[in-house]
Amino acid sequence: MKRVFEHKLLAWKQRTNALPLILVGARQTGKTYLISEFCKRNFEEVIVMNFAEKPEYKDFFRPSLAADEIAGRMELFFNRKINTEKTIFFFDEIQDCEEAISSLKYFAESPSDYRIVAAGSLLGVKINRLKSSFPVGKVQLEYLYPMDFEEFLWALGENLLAEEIRKRYADNKPFAEIIHGKALQLYRQYLCIGGMPAAVKNFVECGKDLMLFNSAIAADILTGYLADMTKYSENVNSVKIHAVYRSMPLQLAKQKRFMYKTVEQGGNKDKYQSAIEWLLQANMLLSCMLVEVPHPPLAAYFADSMFKLYLSDVGLLVSLSRLKFGEIANNAEMMYRGFLTENYVAQTFVAHGINLNYWSSGNRAEIDFLLELQDGIIPVEVKAAENVRSRSLAAYAAKYKPVYAIRLSAKNFGFENGIKSVPLYATHCMNYEL
Repeated sequence: MKRVFEHKLLAWKQRTNALPLILVGARQTGKTYLISEFCKRNFEEVIVMNFAEKPEYKDFFRPSLAADEIAGRMELFFNRKINTEKTIFFFDEIQDCEEAISSLKYFAESPSDYRIVAAGSLLGVKINRLKSSFPVGKVQLEYLYPMDFEEFLWALGENLLAEEIRKRYADNKPFAEIIHGKALQLYRQYLCIGGMPAAVKNFVECGKDLMLFNSAIAADILTGYLADMTKYSENVNSVKIHAVYRSMPLQLAKQKRFMYKTVEQGGNKDKYQSAIEWLLQANMLLSCMLVEVPHPPLAAYFADSMFKLYLSDVGLLVSLSRLKFGEIANNAEMMYRGFLTENYVAQTFVAHGINLNYWSSGNRAEIDFLLELQDGIIPVEVKAAENVRSRSLAAYAAKYKPVYAIRLSAKNFGFENGIKSVPLYATHCMNYEL
């Protein structure tokens, strides 16, 4: 959601006395790059503080958190006067400096129009462990997720195709098969690469050739994630966090909901709940809650302790699962194809602000996702291939009679028998329904 965030930054810049803005997201999603480019393009002076690289910068916030005093210490240190109309402050890796987080309240309340942007990779984890209170109501929080498929198309220079996918989604008009086939192939390449900017950049630089793509990029990101689990886990056992995260391929392949016993024989909620919460707060995992009765508001009908988990990026899931690109790109029959597809849909929904919920009637029927729209609760079924026959959707429709249903699959666009057929490569278009 890079373009969306860029528009939000520009709107933020134009406001008078704008609150400090914090961009939150998992590591390697492009937070630092986006903010750095924005600062360079829109301000004459940029003061950057990366608290992970230079822990000594924490001293700017001691002994006082008064905004003008902090700015005064910076002026002396950097040997330059700060003109608030021309200067922006960028606090990077702000989760490593609790005092900087607390100071945002005082910058927001200062009569001087300070411009503060910050980025935090594990801010969700840090907020719950702050010794002082988080400046609620004094900051603007924004979230950044891995690139979705549309952004992947833009990176590949497929702007015309991206625009036409939006049009076809709106009018349900199918593509010519040659175009549909091309879009599906690009979608399968996305499954291999994922949406982490470094991976997408390398794929483009390699001439969009999976054979030349550096698959070690995803592995390196995973290594960094595992290192963060050890560094920032504090009161939560990092071994348990590792165990939950590494169990995800097996969780997704074996069953429809998260099972503690898959992490460890005899595992239970008491032992692993805190580890799961840590991973959710770190934006490394996504949670999908079971809804017992699909009536609005869905949150009122969540089943206790029944949920599914997904990884934040399908490319990381492919790397963690050690899957072969060739099988994915060639759409080979494999047990992992279904859960890759479902994870892709889940991460796309979250990136577009769509809450993750699902419905099940025991072992008889299950709907992958439920959308809470103006038309009511709309069931969304996900299929990895063109074989779209489903008893679950028929059973749900007969019982709850939704206005229509959505089927995400490898089939072309269309609308028939109350089912809107959406190709998987158009999943991102569903934010228009909200």
